[in-house]
Amino acid sequence: MLRLSAVFVLTFALLTVGCGSPSAPHLPPAAANVARVTLDIKSWDETLALVAEHKGKVVVLDLWSTACDPCMEEFPHLVALHKQHGDKIVCMSASCDYAGIKSRPPETYRDQVLEFLTKQNATIQNVLLNVDSDKLFVAIDLASIPAVYVFGTDGTVAKRFDNDNAQPGDHFTYAKDIVPFVEKLLAQ
Repeated sequence: MLRLSAVFVLTFALLTVGCGSPSAPHLPPAAANVARVTLDIKSWDETLALVAEHKGKVVVLDLWSTACDPCMEEFPHLVALHKQHGDKIVCMSASCDYAGIKSRPPETYRDQVLEFLTKQNATIQNVLLNVDSDKLFVAIDLASIPAVYVFGTDGTVAKRFDNDNAQPGDHFTYAKDIVPFVEKLLAQ
């Protein structure tokens, strides 16, 4: 009798949290909040096509990696910008974790990227680029990440924030640089 009661309690608990439902997602509940993590981006042009889908709005595209401490420190500010102005702008993130190593295809980075995005409650459009990050940086003339592209309502790059020419200790931040720039665009 005790064993049957324990099975009933466990079954009830699983059904209560939705894990026993055939339609329940296989992700933890917090992961369901991440709007989209895709692995089908193969080039910078395809990333720009995603941005172009939002023509008419200001778009903020953050290039980052879980191996980049400054990227991860600034990322919560992207999420905050989305929460503050999400009805007027589109915030997107592009993970540059893939390094082109054949034995570690982009899919192997998915879990760690998704875990970080989930912890940040990044309910924005997120992509995991499947182009070698070094080749990407050469193609877009970027020395390193973090980098943030802000696109105007016309779909063109209004400004790229990066630390390529920054003086030591004077790196860009969302608070000091990106948020004021975005708010200026919104006021126009």
